[in-house]
Amino acid sequence: MTVTTSRRPRRAVLAALATIAAGVTATAVLILSGTGASAAEAPVGLGTAANFSVLAGSTVTNTGATFLEQSLGVSPGNTAPGFPPGTVGGEIHLGDAVALQAKNDLTTAYNDAAGRTPFTVLPAELGGTTLTPGVYRLAAAQLTGQLTLDTQGDPAAVFIFQIESTLTTASNSSVVFINGASPCNVYWQVGSSATIGTGTQFVGNILAQTSITMTTGATLQGRALAQTGAVTLDTNTITTPACLQPTGTPTTGTPTATPTATPTATPTATPTATPTGTPTGTPTGTPTGQPTGTPTGQPTGTPTGQPTPSRTKLPVTGGSGGSTLVPVLTGVGSLAVATGAALLTLLHRRRRTS
Repeated sequence: MTVTTSRRPRRAVLAALATIAAGVTATAVLILSGTGASAAEAPVGLGTAANFSVLAGSTVTNTGATFLEQSLGVSPGNTAPGFPPGTVGGEIHLGDAVALQAKNDLTTAYNDAAGRTPFTVLPAELGGTTLTPGVYRLAAAQLTGQLTLDTQGDPAAVFIFQIESTLTTASNSSVVFINGASPCNVYWQVGSSATIGTGTQFVGNILAQTSITMTTGATLQGRALAQTGAVTLDTNTITTPACLQPTGTPTTGTPTATPTATPTATPTATPTATPTGTPTGTPTGTPTGQPTGTPTGQPTGTPTGQPTPSRTKLPVTGGSGGSTLVPVLTGVGSLAVATGAALLTLLHRRRRTS
C-alpha cells in the first residue's frame, strides 16, 4: 500500500511538470512567430533607374518650362523633343548603353513590385483615405482629392501599390505624409498607363508598363518611369524624392572623411626659403626665410577629418523584436523553474510522510 500511495503523487507531479514545459514551449513559439510576422516591407531596388527623373521606351515629349532634377533617358527610342524649353538637371541619354541599362533595371524593379505578397485589396478610389505602410492591390486606381500616407513614425516605411490596369488622378489632387516621410519608398506599379491630372501634387516612383502622361502644372516628387511607351510632359516639375534611410547598409568602420596617413599640410623637411649654396653677401642676423617654431602646416592633435560620423539612428526593418523578446522569454522561464521547484518540494514531503 505504501508503494502504491507514493507513486501516485509522483506521477501527478511529473504530469504537471510536462504540462508546464509544453506551455512554456507554446508561449515561446507564439512570441517568435508574432515578431517575425511584423517585419517591415523592404524597398524596391531601382538600380540605375534611380538616377532618372524620366525614363521612357519610345520617346519623351515636352511642352513648356518643365524641370527635371535628375536625368532623362529613352530606350530603345532615341528622341526627346521639347528640351529645351524643358531643362534637365542631370544627363540626357537617348538610345545609348546607359539608357538601356536603366530600362533593364526598371524591368527588374517592376517585376519585384508586382510580385510582392501578402497584399491588401483596395477599392478604386483612393481619395479621402489614410493608409499605413504595406502592399496594396487595386484593379484600377483613381485619386480624387487627398490620399494620406501614415508612416507611423518610421522614416523607412514602404508603400507599394499594385495596380492591374490604369492610374488616374483628378485635377488638384495630392498625396501627403503624416508622422514622418520618405517619398523614395513609395512605389506605383501600373499595369498599363498612368495619367497625373492638372495641378496634382503626386509622390512616389511611378513604374508603368506602357506610358505616363503628366498634364499641365502637375508636380511629382519621385520618378516617371515607363517601360515600353512614351512619357508626355507639360510644364511639370519632377524632383528627387528624399530618402531618409540609406539605400545600402551603412559602414560602421572608418568613416569616409578619414584622412590619409600623412596629412597633406605636412611641411617638407627643409623649408623652401632656405638659401641654396653660399649667400652672395653676408646675411645680417637670422635669414628671413627661416621658419620660426613649428611650421604652420603642422596639424595639431587629431586630424579634423576623423570625426565620429553623425548618423541619424533609424529603425531596423525586418527585425525580430530585439529587446522585447528577451525579457518576455526570461519571465516565462523563471515562472516555469519556480513552479517546478515547488512541485518537487511537495513530492519530497509526501514521500517522507508516507
